[in-house]
Amino acid sequence: MATEIELKLRLDPRQLRKLLAHPLLAATPPQRQRLLNTYYDTPELALRARRVALRFRKKGWEWLLTVKSAEPASGGLAVRNEWESAATPGIFDFSHVDAPALRTLLDELRDDLEPVFTTDFTRLRWQLACGESQIEVAIDRGSIVARGRREKICEVELELLAGRVEDLFELARQLQHHLILHPAIASKAEAGYRLFLDEPPRPFRARMPPIAATQTPVEAFRTIALACLEHFQRNEAGLLAGGEAEFIHQARVALRRLRSALKLFAPVLPADFIAAYGQSWRTLAGALGEARDWDVFGEETLPPIAAAFPHDRDVRRLRNEAGRRVRHARRAIVTLLALKEYPRLMLEFTAAVYALRDTEKASLKHFAADRIATITGSARKMAERYDELDAEQRHRMRLRFKKLRYATEFLGPLLPQQRMKTYLTSLARLQEALGLINDQVTASLLIDEALGEKHGGAVHGWIAGRQNLLIEQLDPTLSDWLSQATKERGN
Repeated sequence: MATEIELKLRLDPRQLRKLLAHPLLAATPPQRQRLLNTYYDTPELALRARRVALRFRKKGWEWLLTVKSAEPASGGLAVRNEWESAATPGIFDFSHVDAPALRTLLDELRDDLEPVFTTDFTRLRWQLACGESQIEVAIDRGSIVARGRREKICEVELELLAGRVEDLFELARQLQHHLILHPAIASKAEAGYRLFLDEPPRPFRARMPPIAATQTPVEAFRTIALACLEHFQRNEAGLLAGGEAEFIHQARVALRRLRSALKLFAPVLPADFIAAYGQSWRTLAGALGEARDWDVFGEETLPPIAAAFPHDRDVRRLRNEAGRRVRHARRAIVTLLALKEYPRLMLEFTAAVYALRDTEKASLKHFAADRIATITGSARKMAERYDELDAEQRHRMRLRFKKLRYATEFLGPLLPQQRMKTYLTSLARLQEALGLINDQVTASLLIDEALGEKHGGAVHGWIAGRQNLLIEQLDPTLSDWLSQATKERGN
């Protein structure tokens, strides 16, 4: 078994000539190969479900049978297990797969395997020295074909043949200096399956990062941060395609989780890392926040108001203005993602995350317990006197509970589990209730922004009434969380 470590970068075909003229590549003639690949699976796509890719590759006169694991990539970097052996087309011999469980699965599925899609591309290949490493640079141009549908391939892959992951990023920086290379997350296999199923981009929700008690706090942060990057990147296509509300929501959540992780792990992260990246995502997060606020206003807050005041001129103006503001905000997001600063930030941040090193081997369990206790104590103090808080203080309390929820989701698996599910449910309900109250506050601000402070009297009255009702209904939810938090503290 080999471990494939590669950095995948998306290339605009119009910039191919500029890349080929880069001094690192122009100095040496590339090797040119045409690679024809047929991917196989069962009719039920059993391999895809288990995150396994299986292909026959024609490479010149040679045929290869390749099995790959399909672990997710983040920031463009993928680390995957790979088994490859010379083969005869159509003969599935898995004797080279030295992972017993995987080999058993492949043998069991052998008789059901059938072609699913093909990739046909030309590869230009260089082998370069960078730092302490040997790296293969490959530019792939061609297409994926499935069920008569076709999708173009134009990408750059940097594969670490020997040496350090840091040198992959250094080489990417050098190549990226005069052109835009976007860190890409989808493998050719993943793109092929999507084309085979004719799947449009779908909003991608956060997955619980697989942290373990054997990790150090810095290692846990790396796992969590990369999961947040994957969460964002898997919603990127939806943002670029027009930014439907749920893509915006999930992308915003991804950056919120990432920024929360930076704050949560700040005590064990280098000061220069926090200084460099603590605010780096703020501009993009702000654009997503503006779009999300107008989406919520137009899709959730305004409809019941329109039903209550069907002939109100201000309501009609608000509906039109909300649509205009949403379209403007979505265009702003696309503009930000098109700037060269975005792929460079993604690449630099990913490189910095991988470069983090532990200065001491602290216990992750102790770190988790201490951090969650600190955040819980801060949130509890505000919750216990909620009735005394003004609007600004309630806003800060909501943010503390959001911070607490993310921290508990990140680190909760390391804590005593007797009541963790119940506690998280209680915490989620409280955060949702606080979010609904905040939506009314935000709606009032948006109304003033759209109509001016002298208009929208009836709408403002409806919003104020809704906010007061939600505040009155909060007490049982708040009391439930305080009760659950007391039990958790006693464990």
